[in-house]
Amino acid sequence: MATVVITQNREDIGHAIEEALGHLDLAPLVRGRLVAVKPNETKATPEDQTGVTQADTLRGVLRYVKRFEPRDLVVSGGAGAAETDEVFRLTGMMDVVEEEGATFFDHNRPPFEKVTLEYAPEDDVAGPQQSVMVNPRVLEYETLIALNQLKVHSTATVTLALKNIAMSFPAADYYGHPRSREYHKHEFFADMHSFIAAMAKRFPIDLAITVGHPAMIGAGPLGGYTFETGLVIASTDPVAADTVGARLLGFNAQAVRHLWEAERLGLGETDVREIEFPAMSLQEATAAFTELAYGKRLKT
Repeated sequence: MATVVITQNREDIGHAIEEALGHLDLAPLVRGRLVAVKPNETKATPEDQTGVTQADTLRGVLRYVKRFEPRDLVVSGGAGAAETDEVFRLTGMMDVVEEEGATFFDHNRPPFEKVTLEYAPEDDVAGPQQSVMVNPRVLEYETLIALNQLKVHSTATVTLALKNIAMSFPAADYYGHPRSREYHKHEFFADMHSFIAAMAKRFPIDLAITVGHPAMIGAGPLGGYTFETGLVIASTDPVAADTVGARLLGFNAQAVRHLWEAERLGLGETDVREIEFPAMSLQEATAAFTELAYGKRLKT
């Protein structure tokens, strides 16, 4: 049975992160290993930084992970709509990386290496993207932590752990980016959901941490309605974590096709009846989320 921890603290997101991670056995994932934390850093401007990981969120995760003495702690970024280092500086995440003794790495930059992808065996076709170009550094990560915002997405339905990794690891300096002078053809968007599931198989997420600090509904991944929930969702089963995040946003797993395909690939649990909740229940979290979002405590 999968375990998904949900906690809430609207005053101190770091406390909610600490409480959530305290329910999970992280020592085997972290101690003596090369650990990469991948926040959400798609785009930020001086006027709007609500669509990306907040600096205090990143600080809370790094401080907790450091307790278990990783061999190396990397904050790995790859913005798709801006320059990664600029987003990190603008949001204060770069200050956090430096102050917490971690290393910043922009995996959008060269060199590039081709890796192949596998799709669900029942498919008649191999999928929209046979291979993907990545910076080879991401192949060295021994533990991958996806640090995500709780928000909707106009194409992927939700943008949680699986989407965070899948659409960031393909090197934007190769495929097309504000810095790039070339544009290499790709088919990520021909079937984004199948691509996300295939990337989740090729680049397994060891720990998913999704925070509603703030959450976003109505539109996304940018420009939607944002509000503070203080909610944290954490699990070593990223499919289960994304299933719970999707439920809070109003979607069953079958409504988010990349989650349905990820389960077909054997990557995790999408049946909430098979998920254990050691802290807040899914019903309690749904009531808290919907009251803040819509002014009414809805049931699952």
